[in-house]
Amino acid sequence: MPQTKESLPHWDLSNIYSGLEAEDFRGDLKKLQQMLDALDTAIEQHGIGRLDAPPRDIAAAARTLGELLERLNELLMLRSTLSAYVSGFYTTDSYNKVAARTISELEQLGVRIDRIMVRFEAWVGSLDTQLDSICSETPIAAEHRLVLDEMVEQSRYLMDSRLEDLASELMLSGGGAMWKLQGTVTSQLKMPFERDGQTETLPMTKIRNLAYDPDEAVRRRAFETEIRGWESIRESVAFAMNSVKGSAVTLAKWRGREDVLHQSLDQNRIDRETLRALMDAMKGSFPTFRRYLQSKAQKLGKEKLPWWDLFAPVGKVNPTYTWKELSNYVVTQFGAFSDELADFAHNAFEKKWIDAEPRDGKRGGAFCMRVPGVEESRILCNFDGSFDQLLTVSHELGHGFHNYCQKGLPVLKRGAPMTLAETASIFCETLVLNAALDAAEPEAQVGILENQLIGATQVIVDIYSRFLFESEVCRRRVNAEMSADDFCELMIESQKKTYGDGLDPDHLHPYLWLLKPHYYSGGLHFYNFPYAFGLLFGLGIYAIYRKEGEAFIPRYKELLRSTGAGKVADLAGSFGIDVRSTDFWKSSLGIVAEQVDRYCELEG
Repeated sequence: MPQTKESLPHWDLSNIYSGLEAEDFRGDLKKLQQMLDALDTAIEQHGIGRLDAPPRDIAAAARTLGELLERLNELLMLRSTLSAYVSGFYTTDSYNKVAARTISELEQLGVRIDRIMVRFEAWVGSLDTQLDSICSETPIAAEHRLVLDEMVEQSRYLMDSRLEDLASELMLSGGGAMWKLQGTVTSQLKMPFERDGQTETLPMTKIRNLAYDPDEAVRRRAFETEIRGWESIRESVAFAMNSVKGSAVTLAKWRGREDVLHQSLDQNRIDRETLRALMDAMKGSFPTFRRYLQSKAQKLGKEKLPWWDLFAPVGKVNPTYTWKELSNYVVTQFGAFSDELADFAHNAFEKKWIDAEPRDGKRGGAFCMRVPGVEESRILCNFDGSFDQLLTVSHELGHGFHNYCQKGLPVLKRGAPMTLAETASIFCETLVLNAALDAAEPEAQVGILENQLIGATQVIVDIYSRFLFESEVCRRRVNAEMSADDFCELMIESQKKTYGDGLDPDHLHPYLWLLKPHYYSGGLHFYNFPYAFGLLFGLGIYAIYRKEGEAFIPRYKELLRSTGAGKVADLAGSFGIDVRSTDFWKSSLGIVAEQVDRYCELEG
């Protein structure tokens, strides 16, 4: 059993900067401002922006493009490092006023960066017919060719530069402010909770973690407490939702987009045909997931499963871990794949790249962020000793390994579309899950499968419900604002369409729209289907690894390194995967179906 008083790590940021008000941090913040000043001057001197006709002097255009690419990579490297450092404080302590003020400073500078990027992208779009010649003149342009091609494509959806400037500045007081509002009020919300005769005021992160408690009475009271908590802040968060989605609808129209989804598809580097194939396969799998949920209800001695039992542990043996046990297990299992992956994880644990302790003011859930200035990552989780947390930490370390595989690349070539951003995380999670399942005694297998299947249910069934919800919100928001009641009713309706008879329709979760931060990002809409894409793509990649063994590893690392540039279909094609085919998605879902079959056969 996990030690109740175990000291859980807070991440160490000291090798990045000395402090938010220290000379090294403030010096780099000033340096970023100076770099922006110089780049603004260069933008004006070179007349960067949309051109009426392509430039005649190819050599001059090549020199200018090379200079700007170098400057942008340097600037974005510094900006990302500063932002990650500040986020390291604010996401673990939303009461930190210095962090909040510094984030605001960086956001103001971010508006200037956005302005530069808009002009640069519009200018690159004007070079379209000359890019072949220009790239032959300068190596750095040739190195960035895929990035430049994407800029050409996306430049057609830019408004006039003055309107883009206005949109960027308004984001600070609009969508950007609403993102912070949702994050602040949800992370600071605390509720009284009684257990074992004692009442304690707990942050919502800890109350939500009680969804995994073995005692149904605790789970139900935690769920009811959670709902009361969300009810107390629903009006302010509904205001935020209306603001973010209203802005998205307006900007999509002014930029000539078909709809809000159009931008998300381009950001994810997929087309509607690919999304349709994915969603059709997901919808076709609902009976399989409902069969799992019905079997879970039977194992818990119920006819139907209420929401508070959705994450309930099942099985006579449910693995739990101390933090040390978790770290040792993850490193060992990663080592079964490669020494390099194991060494990466060991380094992350030893150097305290992970913030694990749930506490007041800390964001819920889990994430991984890159810190490019030191070529490292930082991982946030809320550790409770459960098997689910074992998988969560493995998942986030996969993101970190993805960042590791991109070390040394120019910043403009790093990252991944959201669809491929989950590839390494799902792969690492699957490594650990399968190892645990293979080593488990029969009486423990049901608990391990339970953890896997509830995760898959969230990523397939719940994600589909969130996609339906966001699609309808964007459709309705064209004409009018929606009330908190509207959002709740739509959330329940979406859950009924996806979970169906797998859950008790009288006990669903009306407030998922309020607590999920993805809805409130002004620049990332429909951050739901990429999770499903990532899960199924990751499973497909894992299946290839099982066939190829060690020969797979170099290709896999190269895939992770190259996700910052290129279309998803092209990158997947290098592994013989056709993402526009429903058959591929069905084959990955078939892996989950086999797990459901095995789960249903086991006794609870």
